[in-house]
Amino acid sequence: MEIREVTRNKKQYLPLLLLADEQEDMIDRYLERGTLYVLEDHGLKCLCVVTEEAGILEIKNLATVPAFQGRGYGKAMIEFLAERYGTRYSLMQVGTGDSPLTIPFYEKCGFAYSHRVEGFFTEHYDHPIFEGGRQLVDMIYLQRPLAQI
Repeated sequence: MEIREVTRNKKQYLPLLLLADEQEDMIDRYLERGTLYVLEDHGLKCLCVVTEEAGILEIKNLATVPAFQGRGYGKAMIEFLAERYGTRYSLMQVGTGDSPLTIPFYEKCGFAYSHRVEGFFTEHYDHPIFEGGRQLVDMIYLQRPLAQI
């Protein structure tokens, strides 16, 4: 398993990016200013885009190829980020929908509820988004402390 940074032609990963953020113009808001990492294990398995937001490391997009979900690739990416950025940031956060599929995943990775932005998905997306049988309305922010080494 290898995780590497992608610096050019980030849009080649658009099909996988769209799994975690299904509107391309929303991805365009952070893709070029963010840092993109891909996890390969006999082929692409997972990717992640992170940005700095007000002194906090923020996961903007974390997606695993559907056939390989539940095998630890997303968690491995989060642990990689925690190790890589632990000396530069005290917090890592992620904003996600109030979904029974994503919230438990992040909680298992050490994140805890921080705050919510009401109406985010209904205001910023041009169509309703459903996940796990639930329409996403509010953005839920979760945070994880990073060890200061």
